[in-house]
Amino acid sequence: MNTERTRIGIVGAGDIARKVNLPHLRAIPGVQLVAVCNARPESARQVAGEFGIPHVVDHWTSMVDRDDVDAIWIGTPPVMHAPIAIAALQQGKHVFCQARMAMDLAEARSMLAAARQHPELVTMLSAPPMGMKAGKLMRQLLNDGYVGEPYHFRLVADSDMFADPDAPAHWRQRRELVGMNVLTVGIYGEILQRWFGSPVRLHARSKVYVPDRDGYAVQVPDVVQVTGEWGDGVLGVLEWSGVSLFAPDSTLTLYGRDGTLEYNFTRDQVRGARRGDDEFRTFELPADLETPWTVEHDFVTAVRAGGRPEPSFETGVAYMEFTEAVHRSALTGIEILLPLP
Repeated sequence: MNTERTRIGIVGAGDIARKVNLPHLRAIPGVQLVAVCNARPESARQVAGEFGIPHVVDHWTSMVDRDDVDAIWIGTPPVMHAPIAIAALQQGKHVFCQARMAMDLAEARSMLAAARQHPELVTMLSAPPMGMKAGKLMRQLLNDGYVGEPYHFRLVADSDMFADPDAPAHWRQRRELVGMNVLTVGIYGEILQRWFGSPVRLHARSKVYVPDRDGYAVQVPDVVQVTGEWGDGVLGVLEWSGVSLFAPDSTLTLYGRDGTLEYNFTRDQVRGARRGDDEFRTFELPADLETPWTVEHDFVTAVRAGGRPEPSFETGVAYMEFTEAVHRSALTGIEILLPLP
């Protein structure tokens, strides 16, 4: 790997940044973590000490103005993604942005427009960890026609992350911080886009089961259910929940003319059975199809050598369109046709 110096400023160093991104970035030869900025100065100082970052910046606007920073790594909640990304691009900085891309589709489109105005700069979004490890195997089986003509699929992504009714509102439950993003709707929207293409219509329902959390009025749904149609007439039934006690593994099951495929996201395991089989078989994951986590490496490589790493801002706009369509349908009770104007 090219080991030329790459100077990165961190804006928002929460759990994901501290547990995943920063250790990986620090391990890349030539990467310098120059400065960090957090909502709380004391937490920024703690991160700086933990990772040997020499400068603590009091506000993100000062970060994007720094001459000793080549790239901005955005790890804030979605409310800050668009303003930081656009300002950084305008200041000639490469941009990495955590998922989900923006508060809504309009913001995502504004980020993409800014990126297109600066094609010399690298822009990248964080990849979803779900479906990464064995995703190429799933894609290969689909391309090889394992199920024959695809008919319909069922996605279940339930969890108990918000199941305690006495817990205060998590930041992911605060509309002013996350916008239209709900649970893992956008993450699985991105995965479905990769495997089945773009949806053409959908109908959604959602509900907040614990509307009051320690005096905060929650508007972000606890449960989302969607029925939809993807390209080539593939129908889907999808459910997300954050209040499911003893929830099963998160899985996607695809039914086709000649067989069935299942991706277990909790275990990163692919199973299938074809007409005439007696039972499901679990597919061995070949080493050449296994995809490890290389998000930080991919971004730095692109900054040094050029290229357009995935997920791109174009990919982000696509999953934000799905997220917004779900939001609009749940809000109005009507079917939404895609693409959105």
